[in-house]
Amino acid sequence: MQLTYRSILLLGTALCAGMASAQEPGPVFLGTLRIDVEAAQNLLGNDEITEEEIEGRNPATMADVFAGESSVTASGGAAIGQKVFVNGIEESLLSVTIDGARQNKSAFHHTGNILLDPALLKSVEVSKGIAPADAGPNALAGGLAYTTRDARDFLEVGDTFGGLTTLRVGSNGQGFRRSLTLFGQQGGFEWLLSGTRQTGDDYADGDNVTVPGTEADLGAYVLKLAHTSDTGKRLSFSASDTKDTGIRAAQAGGGGLLFTRPDFAEVVGRPSTFVEGLSRRQSYTLTYTDENPQGWLAPTLQLSYNEQEIDASGVWGLNTSLSGVAKNEFQLGNGTLTAGLDFFRETAEGEGRGTGPFGSSGEETLTSVGIFAQARQDLSDRLSVSYGGRVDHQEFEGADGSKFDETGLSVNGALDLVLTDTLSLNAGVASSWGGFELGEAALINFGDVWDYTGFRSSRANTARIGLRYESGPWAASGALFHTAIDDIAAVLPEGSPRARGALSDLTSRGFDASLSWTGERLFARLNYTYADVEVDGDPISSTAYYLGRPMGHIFALEAGYDVTPEWRVGGNAQVALDNDDGAVSLPGYEVLNLYASYKPRHVDGLEIRLDIENLFDATYSSRSSDGIGLPNVVALNEPGRTISLTATMRF
Repeated sequence: MQLTYRSILLLGTALCAGMASAQEPGPVFLGTLRIDVEAAQNLLGNDEITEEEIEGRNPATMADVFAGESSVTASGGAAIGQKVFVNGIEESLLSVTIDGARQNKSAFHHTGNILLDPALLKSVEVSKGIAPADAGPNALAGGLAYTTRDARDFLEVGDTFGGLTTLRVGSNGQGFRRSLTLFGQQGGFEWLLSGTRQTGDDYADGDNVTVPGTEADLGAYVLKLAHTSDTGKRLSFSASDTKDTGIRAAQAGGGGLLFTRPDFAEVVGRPSTFVEGLSRRQSYTLTYTDENPQGWLAPTLQLSYNEQEIDASGVWGLNTSLSGVAKNEFQLGNGTLTAGLDFFRETAEGEGRGTGPFGSSGEETLTSVGIFAQARQDLSDRLSVSYGGRVDHQEFEGADGSKFDETGLSVNGALDLVLTDTLSLNAGVASSWGGFELGEAALINFGDVWDYTGFRSSRANTARIGLRYESGPWAASGALFHTAIDDIAAVLPEGSPRARGALSDLTSRGFDASLSWTGERLFARLNYTYADVEVDGDPISSTAYYLGRPMGHIFALEAGYDVTPEWRVGGNAQVALDNDDGAVSLPGYEVLNLYASYKPRHVDGLEIRLDIENLFDATYSSRSSDGIGLPNVVALNEPGRTISLTATMRF
């Protein structure tokens, strides 16, 4: 405990030092912090998928958002089953936020973790391994920070009302996607109301074989309200409801019950029955910020609640999260110091719909309070640094009433060193305390009681080092990375009784690189990632739920060309090489997507776009899909060639 108190004292001292250094009245010019520039952060593994890139990808699903990325992959099928992986590590081991609000994970292992429609998505910040202290607790392998658009992102200065409507029709099961967003602002008040609905049929793969249970049936609704005072004080509120339903494949399981498995095409030896599945996420967030701070006070206050519900036929589960943060960005003479505290209280509860041990129910709760500080400074005209730490105290209560509490320290540091006019060195390390993790809500005590013997907290150690080169329109970078997470308690316990305290060690190590050319009318970018993912020293399987997936070598290409001010053409491609190094053999694949966009000069706000996805009609399963190479599973193939037409009108 001496280490804990000393750590809290050090962070408190850093906080006070930041306040003392910022007592000079008025704003302080910081200059340009190289550690914050995009190229430096990319090399550290902190990439941003920008609004322009998202619009260029025209996403209908979250998998589309990450097209063109080699280090971030998403599994396929209907929205209910899509999971996101960063360097082969599942997002449940990352800190995931939407507009700064912490998100809990899914309640069932055959479904995705964060159900999110990309209609209003503005940007995604991806931290691959090294997350700063102010990114939040439990950032074992980094983070995913999603930001959505507000009314002011759509409105021009002086406008008081506007709208955006999108209609998209497509072949091969893509069906009909329609969305309408209305927004306005007046006298400091602003509002936004948005709705999206997508319906379709089961799609066919590249061999023209229908993949059952993949029909689109998504609804997403968002309300945003905000007021910004003349002095920059901003109070905003958002509410969202996203739901994926539809007919999904289910097979018999424990207790003779049916279980929806939207991540599989089939389970060998278990005939499929088709039932209606449900995945639903509801979220409410209240945020206060000062966008025109004076002196040392530049606060952010946030309170959020969200819940994720899964109905998998034979079982039901619900995850909830109540979270908050209070932080301040202090201006120093050569940088900034962000310091504050955060908390969350999360629950996982489930219910079996059978009899006896298969009709059981239970609940786990996890409470966390943390204090953090993160500095970003220029030490000279050639050296910039970022460093920080956080202390978290967590209390966990199991389904059997057993209680655990522990306090842990997390630290991180990174530097950006200019070697020549065109070459820079970037390096970073982090040791992150992961705390405890909630078990799978839908299966708590299902089939047998959960046993917490040996249950403990986890810790991750991460490092990256690399070089970047910039000269004119050319940019290149390459970095080695290593992430090791120890003592991950079983989220999906096995045995009799279910061994919730069974521990696993997960590692992801490898190399990523990027080469790009950016001109006035043309850009092209090639990304490459090799990730070797292991559990307990052995290659990871393709059903290592809540841990990761085997990756191997992945290339991603993205390009766009403005033919004229009205016409733009572009596309992206992903190439996964054969991978025979793991527990199973993973077949390679090559997928090419192309588009053409037309914005007529004489119709303001109109865009018409043609997309051809999987141009060469390849038959393949995404590298991060579940069950690839297993003898008892037929992995879910991705859609074959799909043609869609999108009309977007801003008014």
